[in-house]
Amino acid sequence: EMQRILREMELNAIFPAERTGLLKKFENGWRLNSSPGKNVRIIIGRLENGFVLPAQRLVILADQEIMPARRKKRKWTTAKDRGHLREFQEIKIGDLIVHEQHGIGRYMGIRTMEVNEVTRDYLYIKYAGEDKLFLPVEQIDVLQRYIGGEGRQPRVSSLGGQEWARVKSRVKASVQDLARELLSLYAAREAVRGYAFSADHAWQHDFEERFPYEETPDQLRAIQEVKNDMERNRPMDRLLCGDVGYGKTEVALRAAFKAVLDGKQVAFLVPTTILAQQHYENFVERFEGFPLQVELLSRFRSAQEQKKVIRGLKAGVADVVVGTHRLLSKDVSFKDLGLLIIDEEHRFGVRHKERLKMLRQDVDVLSMTATPIPRTLHMALSGTRDLSVIDTPPENRYPIQTYVVEYSPGLIREAIQRELNRGGQVYFIYNRIQTIEKWANRLQELLPGANIVVAHGQMHEQKLAEVMHKFLRREYDILLSTTIVEAGLDIPNVNTMVICDADHFGLAQLYQLRGRVGRSNRLAYCYLTYRKDKVMTEDAVKRLQAIKEFTDLGSGFKIALRDLEIRGAGNLLGPEQHGSMMAVGYELYCRLLEQTIESMKGQPKTAPPQKTDVKIDLKINAYLPSSYIPNQQQKIELYRRIATLENKEELQDMVVELKDRFGKLQSPVENLLLVMRLRQLAREKNVESIEQQKGETQLRFIQGNDFESENLWQLINKHRRNLSVLAGKTVVFKIRNFRGTDKQYLKYLIQILEELI
Repeated sequence: EMQRILREMELNAIFPAERTGLLKKFENGWRLNSSPGKNVRIIIGRLENGFVLPAQRLVILADQEIMPARRKKRKWTTAKDRGHLREFQEIKIGDLIVHEQHGIGRYMGIRTMEVNEVTRDYLYIKYAGEDKLFLPVEQIDVLQRYIGGEGRQPRVSSLGGQEWARVKSRVKASVQDLARELLSLYAAREAVRGYAFSADHAWQHDFEERFPYEETPDQLRAIQEVKNDMERNRPMDRLLCGDVGYGKTEVALRAAFKAVLDGKQVAFLVPTTILAQQHYENFVERFEGFPLQVELLSRFRSAQEQKKVIRGLKAGVADVVVGTHRLLSKDVSFKDLGLLIIDEEHRFGVRHKERLKMLRQDVDVLSMTATPIPRTLHMALSGTRDLSVIDTPPENRYPIQTYVVEYSPGLIREAIQRELNRGGQVYFIYNRIQTIEKWANRLQELLPGANIVVAHGQMHEQKLAEVMHKFLRREYDILLSTTIVEAGLDIPNVNTMVICDADHFGLAQLYQLRGRVGRSNRLAYCYLTYRKDKVMTEDAVKRLQAIKEFTDLGSGFKIALRDLEIRGAGNLLGPEQHGSMMAVGYELYCRLLEQTIESMKGQPKTAPPQKTDVKIDLKINAYLPSSYIPNQQQKIELYRRIATLENKEELQDMVVELKDRFGKLQSPVENLLLVMRLRQLAREKNVESIEQQKGETQLRFIQGNDFESENLWQLINKHRRNLSVLAGKTVVFKIRNFRGTDKQYLKYLIQILEELI
């Protein structure tokens, strides 16, 4: 392309030079002279697009206009645990919690108590009636916060009763049925033979290089997983989960391009006509310059246009078709369908799902959803569902500033005017069609200079399509609409949203609506308004508070644990599982499902015995004193984090953090961290329990544990004054107590385990 441009400027004589050498000269701003009066100077700079200055007879060309763009690779920081489950599973006083053995209780705070001359922190849990449980904080990982549906409260259990056992038994039976069904579906899918797509073509790399943004690590992993599935000779059935605006569409685009390069057709099924139009335009833009034909099939197209598209699909002329449920009509057939992409499958009706089943029998299927699938469900379903999760926010994406406010014309005018002043547009959500025109007049009086347009579901389709297109082309400033914008609209220029009567919406709907803004590198604002002097229900207040709290990027995962989690699981597992999840809480349900699936898959006999948690009972003060960390919420968070530390390095990081945040470690805090190190080693060395009795501490190993005999004799000889070994069905180390501090004794126990092979 550069050669052609320079040839037109009579400068082709320079091109025998090597390209690399030429570019070095370009970087130095080399002036090229080929004939009198003809000069070109190429300078490295930063321009998005070129331009022409006719008066100066000057043409400026940006690099991406004459050669394929190469994006700078960004270094992403990767963390082992991004904290979706850790940071917001915090327990507050009054919260319902679930203990696997004792059932559902109410957390009442931390109590520091002295028992048998040992001071420790205990979690105080209140059960039905006067029943109370004091749980040592080191066992905090046996508790989960109760997660149920919005506004629903379960029954609190009684300690020692049979009711919780019956509830668990009923849920286990339900889970077994589900696990059996999932495993049989998975086995059937594995047995079917499908089309194995070829490895990536050179055009695939060119196409992917045109993506104007930097892919996130999650995106790259999801893309690779999808490609690997496509290249296998069994039909793909992968579910792609990702928060709003996290780049699921790009994964779908690359999969579609790969399929078309192998001569197969692609169908992209979406739930609404507006969304179909937007995806169609996106496909056309991304596929520009490649010999691929993209078509749209929805009610926005005339009957004649629809017939033409259907003929093209049948003849194999159309490579990709984007459409609504119109794609599932009986008159639509494909010459050679290879890939079916479904956006938000749960939004299609029963009749459509039956047609989908017929379509997907022997083609690759990629389903996409913005309903968060948190890690617990992901783990539970591993081995039964192919899941890809995108949970890293894109580059330069900011949290949406969310405000819960009483409706005030002055405040709303100021908020909207601020957006219009920076060249942006506004969504104004008002969910009553009968009076929406009156609100349009009110808004016009409030903002006389703004162009306002109304949109709602009862408008004629052509009119609605026209309105949306004009708003997308920035012919209007404010879109006053019902919740129809909830369905995945992507207009980066809209970065302020006002929601009227937000207390009437469900949490999931508020979250989905808010996800329509903040889809660019601009700071976005969302105003959740309620009527003046309105007395809201307790549930409405909680919903608005939750949506306000969860403004961080990826907060769909956080909201999931309040409401969407049950809904998302319902979409994935079926509505019949809803009651079971509610009965025991989401976390325990997922754990039971995971255990059931593992047992049904059958573990090989050679598998090592499953490691259980180590029982440690030492007469040592090991806790976080209130004089060191006064805030109970911080203590709970730290106890949970300390309980999940897995190795010495993580423990050392925790020591550094505690010193930095709270100062020099107090003696009980040092002891707590040493006990945690002892627990880590005990798990590694297959220790069952560590118990301190009169004059000695016993380390009891799991039955069937193997020791290296030479190492064991060396250990006994080295520590013979303090260590003796009993060998029966299980091996027991007896370690004599010696004079010294608790810290010294814990370090001695740690030393013995570190030396043991």
